[in-house]
Amino acid sequence: MSIHWGRVVLAAFLMEVVLVAIAVPLFLGGAGRALVYVIPPLALIATFAVTVWLGRGIKTNFVLHGVLIGIVGTLMYIALTRAQPEPWQYWLAHALKVVGGAAGGMVLARRQTAPI
Repeated sequence: MSIHWGRVVLAAFLMEVVLVAIAVPLFLGGAGRALVYVIPPLALIATFAVTVWLGRGIKTNFVLHGVLIGIVGTLMYIALTRAQPEPWQYWLAHALKVVGGAAGGMVLARRQTAPI
């Protein structure tokens, strides 16, 4: 079983960049309270999209790679915020990162096994 750690870390990093790129302008624009409603579904969507996009080079263990992308992204966020307390909606967002990565891995697996 070979894990493509470079792709996992790159995908997790890009997913977090997407979320920060959306969150910062909302926060600075005075819509910081809306982040608890916006970030959880975006975490799912961003992780799914980045997993499908960067996961094209992965040949096996698609769902595992997707789950790892969600987990590594969560760990990056926790490190970035120095593990400060956060609202429960952000914990939901972290769980949705793992779900989004797994779903992206499932799409990659189906593409790999689909008849041409």
